[in-house]
Amino acid sequence: MIAKVKKIDYEKIKAILNEYDNESFYEKVNYIPHSSDLYKELKTYINPEDFGNKSVLGIDIYRYSSYNLLEQTLIPFIFKVLFEATIKMCIESNQFIFQSFTKEKIEKCFLSTGDGGFLILDTPLHSLIFAINFEFAVRSYNAFHLFPKLRKIIGPISLRYAITYNNVYYFDNSFYGRAIINNARILNKDNLNRCLIDQETNEWFMIHIDGIENLQVITINEVANIFDFQSYNRKFIDSGNNLIFGKDVSRTKGILNSDILKIGQIQSKDTSLDIYNIHLQVVMEVSDHKDKTKNRIITVSLGNLNTSGI
Repeated sequence: MIAKVKKIDYEKIKAILNEYDNESFYEKVNYIPHSSDLYKELKTYINPEDFGNKSVLGIDIYRYSSYNLLEQTLIPFIFKVLFEATIKMCIESNQFIFQSFTKEKIEKCFLSTGDGGFLILDTPLHSLIFAINFEFAVRSYNAFHLFPKLRKIIGPISLRYAITYNNVYYFDNSFYGRAIINNARILNKDNLNRCLIDQETNEWFMIHIDGIENLQVITINEVANIFDFQSYNRKFIDSGNNLIFGKDVSRTKGILNSDILKIGQIQSKDTSLDIYNIHLQVVMEVSDHKDKTKNRIITVSLGNLNTSGI
């Protein structure tokens, strides 16, 4: 089942320190004190073994610094527009997978960097579906379907993505953890507009759907059989709207192709991260949000096939 994010309370840690430590120590003779009692209390409270894994989707606007000042100033605005459009598509068009999310919940789980950010979601499949929908929103913008005059001023935009799966915790109204650290390092190392994942994300897909390559042949019923989705309400399979994963395998809509290739390693402090490049081709019907009769069939690629190192 999907794990909850561990919450660490500032006041609780401060109370432990007040009991087992000194906030100020200015004696004439300095010494290093024994800390086993404090260590034991902190370990009992924080309990690292209790940390649950979450998926982090990192999104970064490719070559943001190359835009002129006016266009660069408008990038955070258009990113927010695309982000809100993506939330709407996820909740309304992928109802089974995103049934436990609201617009407010997704916004609360997003750490903005202005030209992108990090989104904390429950599973790597949530991250992948969000990235796919984000890419459709970007395509709508690039193809002059979304704020066409603004598109002419700013020009086209391209994004790079990273998906990691590891521990995340909540402290002082923000998220922290290895999944976010690893994601930032992957995005920082990549100099192309790709979609990269870590070994833990690849392992999640391997365990639950026999590998990312099977994304093109699974149905919403098989998604519902994934362990992390066992508690989900199955009414959204029969009565819900699920555009990317239908009830039957289709070669005309949803995920048509899914490829993955290991491209190298990066060093994260004292550990190495195995990095994989993924490339998906997805077909979906996109409509005017004011008039649903105005629609188009659009194919987009998430990531690209460039496998040069990282």
